Amino acid sequence: MIKKVTAKFNARILVVDDYIDNQELARTLLEKMECEVDVAEDGLEAVEMVRDADYDAVFMDIQLPELDGYGATRQIREAEGSKKHTPIIALTANALEGDKEKCLKAGMDDYLAKPFRGEDIERVLSRFLKPE
Repeated sequence: MIKKVTAKFNARILVVDDYIDNQELARTLLEKMECEVDVAEDGLEAVEMVRDADYDAVFMDIQLPELDGYGATRQIREAEGSKKHTPIIALTANALEGDKEKCLKAGMDDYLAKPFRGEDIERVLSRFLKPE
């Protein structure tokens, strides 16, 4: 049974993934939650986008061209300093023991294994953003 997504966040979200099917799935699910969604295809692009715009959260793939998700997260955290903390949620097909801890150590706030569903995104966003 598929749970219907009911939360509305009205948030600006950045999805960072180099695989178009994952981008489209995340965009569709987030837009159903009334989020504005931007997409970056690699870690370098993500770092630039976070520096140039105010995102409420970032969904970050781990394996990316140019700069992986760990490195991108570290650069985002460095640029934010103590003035801001954008929630960064790892999205990864790697669901091995220790992966979540590695993501958290890199500065990410949470972790979702692929494949993910709408209720997974809703649950994790509810930890960081207040639904309307």
